[in-house]
Amino acid sequence: MSKFKSDFLRTLDERGFIHQISDDTGLDKLFQTETVSAYIGFDPTAPSLHVGSLIQIMMLHWMQQTGHKPIALMGGGTGMIGDPSFKDEARKLLTAEGIDENLAGIRRAFAPYLQFGDGPTDAMMVNNADWLLGINYVEFLRDVGRHFSVNRMLSFDSVKLRLDREQSLSFLEFNYMILQAYDFVELNKRHGVRMQMGGSDQWGNIVNGIDLGHRMGTPQLYALTSPLLTTASGAKMGKSLGGAIWLNADMLSPYDFWQYWRNTEDADVARFLKLYTTMPMDEIARLASLGGSEINEVKKILATEVTAMLHGRAAAEEAAETARKTFEEGALADTLPSIDIPLPELESGIGVLALYVRAGLAASNGEARRHVQGGAVKINDVPVADDKHVIGASDLNADGVIKLSLGRKKHMLVRAA
Repeated sequence: MSKFKSDFLRTLDERGFIHQISDDTGLDKLFQTETVSAYIGFDPTAPSLHVGSLIQIMMLHWMQQTGHKPIALMGGGTGMIGDPSFKDEARKLLTAEGIDENLAGIRRAFAPYLQFGDGPTDAMMVNNADWLLGINYVEFLRDVGRHFSVNRMLSFDSVKLRLDREQSLSFLEFNYMILQAYDFVELNKRHGVRMQMGGSDQWGNIVNGIDLGHRMGTPQLYALTSPLLTTASGAKMGKSLGGAIWLNADMLSPYDFWQYWRNTEDADVARFLKLYTTMPMDEIARLASLGGSEINEVKKILATEVTAMLHGRAAAEEAAETARKTFEEGALADTLPSIDIPLPELESGIGVLALYVRAGLAASNGEARRHVQGGAVKINDVPVADDKHVIGASDLNADGVIKLSLGRKKHMLVRAA
């Protein structure tokens, strides 16, 4: 039984989203009495968000579903610095053009989860470049910088970790927490925002914003963080053996996205159903009670529901059917991910290592070689033990494709173009 009375906090509490809140009672009362605007920031470090950001997107989704206004803050300004929190070294600096390209890709991930518009509970997407890039540096130091104590900034774990390891922290990065705090104040002024949400590693940065707001005369601001999620075995969410689990379909197919969730560890299934689907809690409880071989069916439900939210029900069901045909019938489903290779190139022959890298089944020749040596590589279901093996046109089967397999669960078709 949740201790919260507001629909939003009760929902987040029941589903396991809450790690820390700056003022439980005050925030609960605010959500009961007002339509609350709150935001989460996303820095444009890649042309797509990955699964690690999905918990934050779901928090914005539940805000809107419970009658409040979610704001997705794009870090067009802060992205030019990069958040140094708990990083061992500085991020690679992005150009303005690169940031704009990444922002265009990132925006696409929000459409399936949020309804955008001009209504009181419609979602908004704003860019902090709108106010950060025009700052007068001396005025900013006088009006904002004077409220920050360097002694206190040095005490934050995100800074101490870098310094304790005797790794450089540039003055550029040191400014990031000031700019993020200023975002909170600016969003309150522009859009009446009262709360910032984020992962638990953002707690210090968010509290900085609350403190700055207090010093600069805003109403009471609030912080809410979610736990930093890892799988039951300790793996970081959003990563897999084949790389990042991107949300954009042009960077990761709906089928591969479905497979990622189908491969969830048994101990994580119930937790992921709560966090990443909108299924009713009583149905999740029923599914969580199942054991034995039935857990595999629950994993398929998880995979289909999460994929349906992002890519649509039709794509999710197609992915589930492709997996069924591939794994249960042993058939080559037409909807398996595929790559086209010119026939003359196939006739000349392609090394197995280069082909697996090209197909996205390995990040490098070295990784592909390790897969071969580990017995994970199959061509047309035949194991390949020689890392110098060459695949050619003669490997095309009666359907005109070559089936590449990595382990039991990752498959790709090569088609002659």
